[in-house]
Amino acid sequence: MAGKLNFARWGNDLYTGQRSYPIVQKRRLWFSIVAAFGVAAILVLGIKGLTLGIDFRGGSQFTVTQAQTTEQSVGIEAVQEILPEEEPRVAVLGGSAVRVQTTLVEGAEEQAVVEALADAYGVDPQAVDASFVGPTWGERVSERALWATIVFVLAAAVFMAIYFRAWQMSVAGILAMLSDLLISAGVYALVGWEVTPSTVIGFLTILGFSLYDKMVVFDKVRENTAGVLDQTRNTYAERANLGVNQTMVRSINTSVLSLLPVAGILFIGALWLGAGTLRDLSLSLFVGILVGATSSIFLATPLDVALRERDPKYREHTERVLALRQELAASGGEEAELAAAAAGRSQLIPGHHQGNAAQPRRKRAR
Repeated sequence: MAGKLNFARWGNDLYTGQRSYPIVQKRRLWFSIVAAFGVAAILVLGIKGLTLGIDFRGGSQFTVTQAQTTEQSVGIEAVQEILPEEEPRVAVLGGSAVRVQTTLVEGAEEQAVVEALADAYGVDPQAVDASFVGPTWGERVSERALWATIVFVLAAAVFMAIYFRAWQMSVAGILAMLSDLLISAGVYALVGWEVTPSTVIGFLTILGFSLYDKMVVFDKVRENTAGVLDQTRNTYAERANLGVNQTMVRSINTSVLSLLPVAGILFIGALWLGAGTLRDLSLSLFVGILVGATSSIFLATPLDVALRERDPKYREHTERVLALRQELAASGGEEAELAAAAAGRSQLIPGHHQGNAAQPRRKRAR
């Protein structure tokens, strides 16, 4: 009970400004970390590459049901007896089914592979189902998956630009989503699991989740920064940082609740029970949700602030606020305490967190 109360108090302190983490102020650190992960993902993709499934590369697929054994080496050896140069991909589907994928084989070779697999796994040849996907179909699936991603990203960019009326938030959101996709793809390549249509669906789903989470954070940032240039108490970065802190608990809660069922599918269903049809989707969802939630807190808003501060009017406003704060700190009195509080928290002073313009009070007449 005490833990719940402490967590609730922590969230309340973040929202009211009593507690704050300098997330925006340490944006160079977050940018460096994301860049390191991005470079690592590119290297993994370039060296190891994605393992494309049969739906993308084309080929033959043999499914053995009621197999007496599910050892992958048995299927590999059986195929190589017929096709010595072949490197088949064998996956276990459930407790007694095995899927073997090869390059496209037809006619007598296909029948020979069916009989070899049936003999190796101790089943009747009728229990081995053979099918194939042509290379044209694979190219079409790949092209549609690429176009689906492009259309989603462009539509999201236009929507954010119109909704927030700021191209900076749109660019920051898209860059953060692309980093989510890149890092997720890098992890997928590192694990070495096949990329299937389910994987593509998972990637598109995490882009949607990432967009939703960033929209919530940006909406709070927009609320806090309304009229920020018309006051001299806080900078844009400080008010944006408050928005990130205010939505942090919500982002954590949403991500944890989303990860729990996906983790159950991945670790229990796919890895423990061997449900191979679920692991492609669950891995992409698990990594994507985790990366997307992190980027919503540590990347999206810091990118927006970095882009804003390239604008002369925001840069000049920041310099004016900091200069006035130094003057107040040197003057002493109540104004100095307020300036010190604002500088120490790097956000809004409690009681002035709703985004309204708040001018520092003048010195009292003596």
